[in-house]
Amino acid sequence: MRTRRAALAAIATAASLALTLTACGQSGEGGSEEDSGSAEGATIGIAMPTKSSERWIADGNNVKKDLESKGYKTKLVYGEDDPDQQVSQIENLITQGVKALIVAAIDNKSMNNVLQQAKDADIPVISYDRLILGTENVDYYASFDNEKVGELQGNYILEKLGLKDGSEKGPFNIELFAGSNDDNNTRYFFQGAMNVLQPFIDKKQLVVRSGQTALTQVTTLRWDGGTAQKRMDDILTSAYKSERVDAVLSPYDGISIGILSALKSDDYGSKAKPLPVVTGQDAELASVKSIIADEQSMTVYKDTRELAKVASNMVDAVLNDKKPEVNDTKTYDNGAKVVPSYLLEPISVDKANYQKEVVDSGYIKASDLN
Repeated sequence: MRTRRAALAAIATAASLALTLTACGQSGEGGSEEDSGSAEGATIGIAMPTKSSERWIADGNNVKKDLESKGYKTKLVYGEDDPDQQVSQIENLITQGVKALIVAAIDNKSMNNVLQQAKDADIPVISYDRLILGTENVDYYASFDNEKVGELQGNYILEKLGLKDGSEKGPFNIELFAGSNDDNNTRYFFQGAMNVLQPFIDKKQLVVRSGQTALTQVTTLRWDGGTAQKRMDDILTSAYKSERVDAVLSPYDGISIGILSALKSDDYGSKAKPLPVVTGQDAELASVKSIIADEQSMTVYKDTRELAKVASNMVDAVLNDKKPEVNDTKTYDNGAKVVPSYLLEPISVDKANYQKEVVDSGYIKASDLN
């Protein structure tokens, strides 16, 4: 009897131990599914440039929301337009054990060392909207057709000045602005616009009275509206005594607001001196209001909700050993490799179609425009 009881006790102990080990394997503290290589429940690091732009706040929130809807955890950080701070934040995310990174770079040339750390830790990197340059350690790029953004802006200017379809009208005065010189998208936006505008500048139907036509002369560090306002002030003072500005190529809504402030300070906006055609990009709330008020002329709408889905789908595919969907494998050479990309289509928006494009689609609430 004692022998039988001892045998039964040994069996019970073994069974109990087996149950304990099984429970440990299923718990979040022991050998979790994430530890065993599954993507389920993995933490994704999201590094955005700044909270000073409503666009980037929306991007961060949209990426976070979409990843969490797929079952991932997220860590979202903002670098506040400080490249060193962003690099430090990404280093911390790597140390914290994130399984993938989505990065909208502040300075697209400052990432080499930190992305090597990501590579060494086997962390895939999605470059978000701003292509990271000079490193092989970028796996995929999610963005819009950036050259087309500039084309939409340039074509809008030509249309509003009546220069489309071979018209010989003019000359009209135009001034050119571009984005930040440390953002790779800047050259694509400017190139797209100049592909459209340059022939009319060559024919002198468009005249840049400031003489500032090279990309290096017209960039706006950190896309800052205040910087753009000061440059526009200087141009008006030096190049426009009795002449008027007929159009301003602006690459971004925040820059457009600065340009408009300078113009209004110089008495533009009256019947005698109407505002010029002023372009923009991102369909930010303040600029859509400005369009409705007949100040800013247009903006290029990029549905960042869709961009967030593209980026989160890329992460989901990579972490589950699948190939993400791409539609461009030739254009975006970052100096170290051609980065496989998915590009979304931008849309030109002005007073005639803002309701359909940005309000009816839910991108901006109608109540916010009141």
